[in-house]
Amino acid sequence: MKFGVVVFPGSNCDDDIIHVLGSVLNRPVTKLWHKSASLQGLGPADCIIIPGGFSYGDYLRAGAIAQFSPIMKSVQRFAAEGGIVFGICNGFQILCEAGLLPGVLLRNKNQRFISKNIYLKTQNYATPLTKLIQPDQVLRMPIAHADGRYYADSATLKRLKDQNQILFQYCDASGQVTDQTNINGSCEHIAGICNREQNVFGMMPHPERASEARLGSTDGMYLFQSLLASTLASADRAISC
Repeated sequence: MKFGVVVFPGSNCDDDIIHVLGSVLNRPVTKLWHKSASLQGLGPADCIIIPGGFSYGDYLRAGAIAQFSPIMKSVQRFAAEGGIVFGICNGFQILCEAGLLPGVLLRNKNQRFISKNIYLKTQNYATPLTKLIQPDQVLRMPIAHADGRYYADSATLKRLKDQNQILFQYCDASGQVTDQTNINGSCEHIAGICNREQNVFGMMPHPERASEARLGSTDGMYLFQSLLASTLASADRAISC
Protein backbone atom coordinates (compact mmCIF):
# COMPACT_ATOMS: atom_id res chain seq x y z
CA MET A 1 0.00 0.00 0.00
CA LYS A 2 1.36 3.39 -1.07
CA PHE A 3 0.63 7.03 -0.36
CA GLY A 4 0.77 9.91 -2.83
CA VAL A 5 1.06 13.55 -1.71
CA VAL A 6 -0.11 16.17 -4.21
CA VAL A 7 2.12 19.26 -4.47
CA PHE A 8 0.84 22.61 -5.80
CA PRO A 9 2.69 25.92 -6.09
CA GLY A 10 2.35 27.25 -2.56
CA SER A 11 1.99 23.90 -0.78
CA ASN A 12 4.05 24.03 2.42
CA CYS A 13 2.98 20.98 4.42
CA ASP A 14 3.86 18.33 1.84
CA ASP A 15 7.22 17.48 3.40
CA ASP A 16 5.61 17.30 6.85
CA ILE A 17 3.15 14.69 5.56
CA ILE A 18 5.91 12.78 3.77
CA HIS A 19 7.98 12.73 6.96
CA VAL A 20 5.09 11.26 8.97
CA LEU A 21 4.20 8.66 6.35
CA GLY A 22 7.72 7.75 5.27
CA SER A 23 9.91 8.22 8.33
CA VAL A 24 7.47 7.69 11.21
CA LEU A 25 5.14 5.08 9.69
CA ASN A 26 7.75 3.66 7.28
CA ARG A 27 5.36 3.52 4.33
CA PRO A 28 6.17 4.14 0.65
CA VAL A 29 5.18 7.67 -0.31
CA THR A 30 5.73 9.80 -3.40
CA LYS A 31 5.10 13.39 -4.42
CA LEU A 32 2.53 13.98 -7.16
CA TRP A 33 3.23 17.20 -9.10
CA HIS A 34 0.12 19.26 -9.85
CA LYS A 35 0.87 19.52 -13.59
CA SER A 36 1.05 15.76 -14.02
CA ALA A 37 -2.02 13.63 -14.71
CA SER A 38 -0.19 10.50 -13.56
CA LEU A 39 -0.80 9.01 -10.13
CA GLN A 40 2.40 6.95 -10.52
CA GLY A 41 0.76 3.58 -10.13
CA LEU A 42 -1.50 4.36 -7.20
CA GLY A 43 -4.60 2.14 -7.14
CA PRO A 44 -7.87 1.99 -5.18
CA ALA A 45 -6.12 0.27 -2.24
CA ASP A 46 -3.78 3.26 -1.88
CA CYS A 47 -4.27 6.79 -0.51
CA ILE A 48 -3.82 10.32 -1.88
CA ILE A 49 -3.24 13.20 0.51
CA ILE A 50 -3.65 16.86 -0.43
CA PRO A 51 -1.61 18.86 2.09
CA GLY A 52 -1.92 22.29 3.63
CA GLY A 53 -0.42 25.52 2.37
CA PHE A 54 -1.47 28.35 0.10
CA SER A 55 -1.96 26.80 -3.34
CA TYR A 56 -1.56 29.46 -6.02
CA GLY A 57 -1.30 32.04 -3.25
CA ASP A 58 -4.99 31.56 -2.34
CA TYR A 59 -5.87 33.93 -5.19
CA LEU A 60 -9.58 34.32 -5.98
CA ARG A 61 -10.47 32.03 -3.07
CA ALA A 62 -8.55 29.37 -1.18
CA GLY A 63 -8.35 26.27 -3.38
CA ALA A 64 -10.27 27.88 -6.26
CA ILE A 65 -7.41 27.72 -8.79
CA ALA A 66 -5.91 24.43 -7.64
CA GLN A 67 -9.10 22.59 -8.57
CA PHE A 68 -8.21 23.12 -12.27
CA SER A 69 -4.74 21.55 -12.08
CA PRO A 70 -4.30 18.46 -14.33
CA ILE A 71 -3.70 16.20 -11.34
CA MET A 72 -7.19 16.87 -9.97
CA LYS A 73 -8.96 15.03 -12.80
CA SER A 74 -6.93 11.97 -11.89
CA VAL A 75 -7.72 12.49 -8.21
CA GLN A 76 -11.43 12.67 -9.03
CA ARG A 77 -11.23 9.40 -11.00
CA PHE A 78 -9.25 7.80 -8.19
CA ALA A 79 -11.94 8.77 -5.67
CA ALA A 80 -14.73 7.56 -7.98
CA GLU A 81 -13.01 4.16 -8.09
CA GLY A 82 -13.02 3.95 -4.30
CA GLY A 83 -9.52 5.24 -3.54
CA ILE A 84 -9.06 7.16 -0.29
CA VAL A 85 -8.44 10.91 -0.63
CA PHE A 86 -7.57 13.03 2.42
CA GLY A 87 -7.35 16.84 2.29
CA ILE A 88 -5.83 18.78 5.19
CA CYS A 89 -6.40 22.54 5.63
CA ASN A 90 -5.77 23.92 2.13
CA GLY A 91 -6.34 20.36 0.91
CA PHE A 92 -9.82 20.46 2.47
CA GLN A 93 -10.47 23.76 0.71
CA ILE A 94 -9.35 22.27 -2.62
CA LEU A 95 -11.59 19.21 -2.24
CA CYS A 96 -14.60 21.45 -1.59
CA GLU A 97 -13.78 23.67 -4.56
CA ALA A 98 -13.37 20.60 -6.78
CA GLY A 99 -16.77 19.24 -5.75
CA LEU A 100 -15.36 16.15 -4.06
CA LEU A 101 -16.78 17.38 -0.75
CA PRO A 102 -19.84 19.58 -0.14
CA GLY A 103 -19.70 23.11 1.21
CA VAL A 104 -16.99 25.76 1.19
CA LEU A 105 -14.39 27.23 3.55
CA LEU A 106 -14.81 30.95 4.21
CA ARG A 107 -12.84 33.63 6.03
CA ASN A 108 -12.68 33.09 9.81
CA LYS A 109 -15.39 34.92 11.75
CA ASN A 110 -12.80 37.23 13.35
CA GLN A 111 -11.25 37.98 9.93
CA ARG A 112 -7.84 36.93 11.23
CA PHE A 113 -5.38 34.10 10.71
CA ILE A 114 -5.60 31.68 13.65
CA SER A 115 -2.70 29.47 14.71
CA LYS A 116 -3.16 27.53 17.95
CA ASN A 117 -3.81 24.11 19.42
CA ILE A 118 -7.47 23.15 19.60
CA TYR A 119 -9.58 20.16 20.67
CA LEU A 120 -11.68 17.92 18.47
CA LYS A 121 -14.68 15.72 19.17
CA THR A 122 -15.19 12.82 16.77
CA GLN A 123 -18.73 12.28 15.49
CA ASN A 124 -18.22 9.21 13.30
CA TYR A 125 -15.89 6.43 14.47
CA ALA A 126 -16.62 4.03 11.62
CA THR A 127 -14.72 5.64 8.72
CA PRO A 128 -11.27 4.69 7.37
CA LEU A 129 -9.93 7.93 8.89
CA THR A 130 -11.41 7.54 12.38
CA LYS A 131 -11.71 3.79 13.05
CA LEU A 132 -8.90 3.68 15.65
CA ILE A 133 -10.19 6.64 17.66
CA GLN A 134 -11.84 5.54 20.90
CA PRO A 135 -15.42 6.62 21.73
CA ASP A 136 -15.51 9.97 23.54
CA GLN A 137 -11.76 10.44 23.02
CA VAL A 138 -10.85 14.12 22.66
CA LEU A 139 -8.08 14.89 20.18
CA ARG A 140 -5.65 17.79 20.47
CA MET A 141 -3.91 19.20 17.40
CA PRO A 142 -3.10 22.59 15.84
CA ILE A 143 -4.96 24.73 13.35
CA ALA A 144 -3.31 27.35 11.14
CA HIS A 145 -5.72 29.07 8.75
CA ALA A 146 -7.42 32.30 7.76
CA ASP A 147 -10.16 30.64 5.69
CA GLY A 148 -11.36 27.78 7.86
CA ARG A 149 -14.99 28.66 8.54
CA TYR A 150 -16.98 25.78 7.10
CA TYR A 151 -20.21 26.84 5.44
CA ALA A 152 -23.01 24.94 3.72
CA ASP A 153 -26.70 25.69 3.22
CA SER A 154 -29.29 24.22 5.58
CA ALA A 155 -30.23 21.37 3.22
CA THR A 156 -26.59 20.30 2.87
CA LEU A 157 -26.02 20.49 6.62
CA LYS A 158 -29.06 18.30 7.19
CA ARG A 159 -27.72 15.73 4.73
CA LEU A 160 -24.33 15.77 6.42
CA LYS A 161 -25.96 15.05 9.78
CA ASP A 162 -28.46 12.50 8.47
CA GLN A 163 -25.77 10.59 6.55
CA ASN A 164 -23.22 10.78 9.37
CA GLN A 165 -20.74 12.75 7.27
CA ILE A 166 -19.62 15.12 10.02
CA LEU A 167 -16.31 13.72 11.29
CA PHE A 168 -15.01 16.31 13.75
CA GLN A 169 -16.36 19.28 15.71
CA TYR A 170 -14.42 21.91 17.63
CA CYS A 171 -14.79 21.30 21.38
CA ASP A 172 -13.10 21.96 24.72
CA ALA A 173 -10.70 19.68 26.60
CA SER A 174 -13.59 17.73 28.11
CA GLY A 175 -15.33 17.21 24.76
CA GLN A 176 -18.04 19.82 25.23
CA VAL A 177 -19.15 21.64 22.05
CA THR A 178 -20.06 25.25 22.86
CA ASP A 179 -20.17 28.62 21.15
CA GLN A 180 -16.85 29.46 22.79
CA THR A 181 -15.11 26.43 21.25
CA ASN A 182 -16.22 27.29 17.69
CA ILE A 183 -12.87 28.94 16.99
CA ASN A 184 -13.58 30.12 13.43
CA GLY A 185 -17.39 30.30 13.30
CA SER A 186 -17.99 27.12 11.28
CA CYS A 187 -21.54 25.91 10.74
CA GLU A 188 -22.35 23.19 13.28
CA HIS A 189 -18.82 23.66 14.73
CA ILE A 190 -17.54 21.54 11.83
CA ALA A 191 -13.79 20.86 11.69
CA GLY A 192 -13.92 17.93 9.26
CA ILE A 193 -16.31 16.00 7.01
CA CYS A 194 -16.39 13.12 4.53
CA ASN A 195 -18.34 12.28 1.41
CA ARG A 196 -21.34 9.95 1.48
CA GLU A 197 -19.22 6.99 0.36
CA GLN A 198 -16.74 7.67 3.20
CA ASN A 199 -13.61 7.54 1.08
CA VAL A 200 -12.98 11.31 0.67
CA PHE A 201 -12.10 13.24 3.82
CA GLY A 202 -11.32 16.85 4.64
CA MET A 203 -10.38 18.65 7.84
CA MET A 204 -8.90 22.02 8.81
CA PRO A 205 -6.71 20.94 11.78
CA HIS A 206 -3.26 19.51 11.05
CA PRO A 207 -2.78 15.91 12.25
CA GLU A 208 0.71 15.81 10.70
CA ARG A 209 1.75 18.50 13.19
CA ALA A 210 0.57 16.30 16.07
CA SER A 211 2.17 12.99 15.16
CA GLU A 212 5.32 12.93 17.29
CA ALA A 213 5.81 13.44 21.03
CA ARG A 214 8.37 16.18 20.43
CA LEU A 215 5.59 18.23 18.81
CA GLY A 216 3.50 18.15 21.97
CA SER A 217 0.84 15.71 20.80
CA THR A 218 0.63 12.36 19.05
CA ASP A 219 -3.15 12.47 18.52
CA GLY A 220 -2.73 12.94 14.78
CA MET A 221 -1.30 9.43 14.55
CA TYR A 222 -4.73 7.96 15.25
CA LEU A 223 -5.83 9.29 11.86
CA PHE A 224 -2.80 8.14 9.88
CA GLN A 225 -2.78 4.74 11.55
CA SER A 226 -6.50 4.42 10.83
CA LEU A 227 -5.83 5.12 7.14
CA LEU A 228 -3.01 2.62 7.14
CA ALA A 229 -5.14 -0.08 8.76
CA SER A 230 -8.03 0.62 6.38
CA THR A 231 -5.97 0.53 3.20
CA LEU A 232 -4.14 -2.61 4.28
CA ALA A 233 -7.46 -4.29 5.01
CA SER A 234 -8.73 -3.20 1.59
CA ALA A 235 -5.64 -4.64 -0.10
CA ASP A 236 -6.04 -7.93 1.78
CA ARG A 237 -9.65 -8.21 0.64
CA ALA A 238 -8.60 -7.55 -2.95
CA ILE A 239 -5.98 -10.30 -2.77
CA SER A 240 -8.41 -12.80 -1.23
CA CYS A 241 -10.87 -12.16 -4.07
